[in-house]
Amino acid sequence: QLQLLESGGGVVQAGTSLRLSCTASGPYFSSYAVSWFRQAPGKDREFVASISYRGSTTQYSDSVKGRFTISRDDVRSTVYLQMNDLKSEDTSVYYCAARVARRRGQTIVLVFTSSDDVDYWGQGTQVTVSS
Repeated sequence: QLQLLESGGGVVQAGTSLRLSCTASGPYFSSYAVSWFRQAPGKDREFVASISYRGSTTQYSDSVKGRFTISRDDVRSTVYLQMNDLKSEDTSVYYCAARVARRRGQTIVLVFTSSDDVDYWGQGTQVTVSS
């Protein structure tokens, strides 16, 4: 069982930066791929960024590519989302999600972009960008 706790959200001005953290409690965190998703009011939850279980592979949505960076520190059981040049359209609740890299009988998954693939969710943290 893995528990995920996001932190670092807040209210910021457009063009500034924010760093979100997702800290896990539970065993074998280094065996999980981790993704960030976000959901704005009235919209579906959407993929933001993903990092593989060893941190060697990352993937980003087109809307954040070049502005956001995902990274992980397995010693601290934490995944970060560095968000630069924030825009009003980045305003959302941001969720951390984890998926075990290898499920029984399946090949290793390095990154994941679908909420259907999630094993564990965090509770979310609000990011509001004012223009």
